[in-house]
Formats: sequence, structure tokens, C-alpha cells
Amino acid sequence: MTCTTNNPAEEPKQSTNFIHAIIDEDIRNGKNGGRVVTRFPPEPNGYLHIGHAKSICLNFGTARKYNGKCNLRFDDTNPVKEDTEYVDAIKEDINWLGFQWDAEFYASDYFEQLYRWAVKLIRKGKAYVCDLTQEEISRDRGTPQKPATPSPYRNRPVEENLDLFERMHKGEFPDGSKTLRARIDLASPNMHMRDPVMYRILHADHHRTGSAWCIYPMYDYAHGESDSIEGITHSICTLEFEVHRPLYDWFIKELEIHAPQQVEFARLNIDYTVMSKRKLLELVKNNYVTGWDDPRMPTICGLRRRGYTPESIRNFAEKVGVAKRDNVIELSLLEFCIREDLNKRAARVMGVLNPLKVVITNFPEDKVDMLEAINNPEDETMGTHQVAFTREIYIERDDFMENPPKKYFRLAPGAEVRLRYAYIVTCSEVVKDANGEVMELRCICDLASRGGQSPDGRKVKGTIHWVSAPNAVPAEVRLYDRLFTVPDPDNVPEGTDYKDNLNPDSLKTVTAMVDPCLKGSKAGTGYQFERLGYFCVDPDTTTDKLVFNRTVTLKDSWAKQNQ
Repeated sequence: MTCTTNNPAEEPKQSTNFIHAIIDEDIRNGKNGGRVVTRFPPEPNGYLHIGHAKSICLNFGTARKYNGKCNLRFDDTNPVKEDTEYVDAIKEDINWLGFQWDAEFYASDYFEQLYRWAVKLIRKGKAYVCDLTQEEISRDRGTPQKPATPSPYRNRPVEENLDLFERMHKGEFPDGSKTLRARIDLASPNMHMRDPVMYRILHADHHRTGSAWCIYPMYDYAHGESDSIEGITHSICTLEFEVHRPLYDWFIKELEIHAPQQVEFARLNIDYTVMSKRKLLELVKNNYVTGWDDPRMPTICGLRRRGYTPESIRNFAEKVGVAKRDNVIELSLLEFCIREDLNKRAARVMGVLNPLKVVITNFPEDKVDMLEAINNPEDETMGTHQVAFTREIYIERDDFMENPPKKYFRLAPGAEVRLRYAYIVTCSEVVKDANGEVMELRCICDLASRGGQSPDGRKVKGTIHWVSAPNAVPAEVRLYDRLFTVPDPDNVPEGTDYKDNLNPDSLKTVTAMVDPCLKGSKAGTGYQFERLGYFCVDPDTTTDKLVFNRTVTLKDSWAKQNQ
């Protein structure tokens, strides 16, 4: 289902999951004895992102739907790029999303079996040791219309191939000097079938097997066989592997082993971001972001730190659906999902991001009026909390305009506005500095309007938030925006780089004044700052310093009117 939308407030219609339709048909036909076994197979060479989250939800969700099993398998066949740091992070992300694997496997568990199967293919005349370099193999591969040039080593005798492959295994040859290649079809229009490399020599320590191996299987060789060993019934993968499927099936057929069914779906692409692990790693290593968990990153740990919930991401994956063609999903849909979720669960508090001091001149200096504030109007069980109203308060600087246009219902000279939970006030004086900048407002409070109700029934259209000046707590607030300035940063003109479109305003940091009830908040707790948006307590928070990340803004009716 292609699930782009220009109006994220309108929930997309759900469509039939074509993968589940395939499984339903398999079950009706008694295939695999009615069993459903899936797997999520990440390579531990980076942190998972929102695209992986879709795959996680699909694989684990499918197994759950059919009372089947879903394995977690790390495709760890490249020791140069893989690390236990990524293994641990991947497991944490899957658990956080709300899923638990039935079994944990590693492709490295199967290195010995894969080696024996490679020997079997050599004995069948279906694989040979090649001395060409990678550059020479690529040079001779041909084009879809022109057959590949045969390797001069393609017809090596079986016994010679067996001897060379064993010596490769023993470490007798340097990196890059030899490969093991499948012997298939040099004229195939599918370039992946033109004698692909099965093994390469890498004298590098592996994060699990150490120095036990110096030859490592290529993904296309190891993946299908790993699926077969685990008894996977439906190997669900993204669309770019569709052209790899004939090779996947060829290895299975030649080895005469259990044959999983590979089914491809469209990968998740979101506008205003990049999904390539290589590019995300570049952003991290070159300090364009603060790390893999930078809240501007599309990584699961970045979204978690920003304040996204597992429920919102699972809901997003459900709304996106399963498509057969690549498509780009608008970031606004993801933002809709987190707003929808946090609206139900986040406590409402007041915080002022750009404080402007207001003195209520007719309110007693020593008086503190304790008012009841609703924690969440969507959930009465969340109760209330008290806020202190005092003579001096802070309001948002944007909530005052000295020369307002029509239909401006915030504070202005001579105009009145309702303070949330408190009183109706009228601006009586504007205090400026020598440069003409507004430094302070002085207002008169209607003392009979406690709770914001007008005693004489007059209509006051504007309501603004505030915090008590003597009671408010300073907090660092990080205002995150989209990481790129263009919807498709991967598609850049020739001679330019995707990083040229990085948004210089993707992070702004301000010192806000927030309600004292937020003191002691734990990292990861989400709140709605009334009228401003949803904010999450960052792990950088200490007992002496509050730090918040803006998860997502609220809709601004004033901004909407002036678009």
C-alpha cells in the first residue's frame, strides 16, 4: 500500500497485506505443514533505523498473527564492519519496540556447515576458485545484453579447486588473492547469476569467532542457507533483493536442502531524511550529528531519545502497510502517529520557551494562589496537579504584539487575555529598554475571574500559558526540526553532495522556564507543554539541570491562518 498523505490528520485506509495473503494460501494448501517461521536478519554494522522498524513489525507481527515463530539472526559475515556494540543495540531496540524473538542465531553459527556445502558445490562442478581480482571480475562481468567474459580459472579441475579452497581456509593466501565463485550462467540477463563470488579471503578477527576463520561467505551465499538451516518458511525481505531471488533459489536447489520462500516488499523511505547506513555512519563520524541516538536521526534509538513511543512507531508501520512498489512516506504521517499517541498518555504542563516578564500590578506581592491544573483531559484518571499563581509571571514573548493585526487574540496594549487556569488580565503598560526592546509588561488582573471565568459573561477569545516567575525552574530545551531542507536529500544534482542540504536550523537550544512540578522527572518521560508541543526528558538531565527534547510541535491555529 502506498500510504503518502497530504493531510496526516486523516487516517489512511488500511489495505490487504499481500504477504499475509500469500501465507493464507500456503496454509490452505498445507504447505510447510501449516507452519509459519520468519526471521529478522540485521547485519550488526550499524544502528537500526525506522525502515528496520517496519521490517521488525512485519516479521514479528506475521509470526504472532499465525501463532508461528520469528528468529533474530545476525548476518555477521563481514568482520571488518561488525561489532558487538551493534548487536547489543539491535537487541535493545527490538525489545523496546515490544517484540521478543523465539531464538537468537548468528550466520557465524553456520560457518562450518556453509564451508562443507561449498565443498559439495565444488565436487558437483558448481563452484571454482578464481584468481582474478575484484576489479577484474567486475570488468569482465559484461552488460545485461553482453555475456560475461569467462574467468581463465573457470574450468579448473575439481580436485585442484578442492585443494585451493582448503588452502584458502588454512590461511595460505593473502587478502584479495583468490575467491570462490559459483559456476552458473555467464549469459544470464540477471547479473547476479554470472558466476557470483561465494567466499573471499579476509584475515580479520570476527566479533564471535575470533581468528578461527580467514575466509568469509558472501551475503548471497550465506543468507538463503541460513534461512534453510533454521527452517524459515517465509523469508521476507525488501524489494532490492528481488533480483537476488534466482540466486537464492539456485543455491538451495543445488544443495538439495529445505527451500524457504523469499517474498519481497517495498522498503520504507521517508522524506527529509536518509536511510543509507553508510550515510548515517558518515553523519555520525564527521560530527554532523551528536551520535547514533541524536534525536534528528531516523534511528530507533534517536527516535526513542526524541520522545517517540514504541506504540507510535508500531502504529506508523501499520498505517504505512506493505507495498509491492517503492514509495516515499511523508514524515508528517510519523509525526501524526506520535501526536495521536502522546495526546492520550502525556501529562499537560506549562513551560515558557522565550520568557517575557509580566507584573500583575493589582495582585498582592506576597500572595500565592494555588490553582488546579488538569493532567490530561483525555484521561480523567491522571488527575490534576497544582500550579502557583503569583504577582510576577512569565509568558511567551510571541504571545505579545505591540501592534497586532486583526484576529490576533493574544496579549496587546489595552487588550485582555485569559491566563490558563488563572485570571483574565489586561495589558496596561509596556516597559522597554533604551533600544526599544520590550522588557516587561504590566497588567491588571480581573480578580473576580479566578479560574479564567468572566464574571459578567464577556467573551475573551484568547487563552495563553504562563509560569510563576519566582517558582519556575530553568530548563535547557532542544528544539529539533527536520535534518534536511529538501524532501529527497538522496537525489541531488551532479556535482553536489547530500550533506549540502543539511538543515542549519535542525537544532536550536533555548533556556526555558518550566513548572516546578517537572523537577525530578526521569529521562524518557514525555509531556505536553501546553500550546507548544510534546517534549521528552533527555538522558542529559541531572539533579541540577533539566534537559528536554522537543518531540513534535502542536498544530498552531494562528500559523495556519497566516499560511
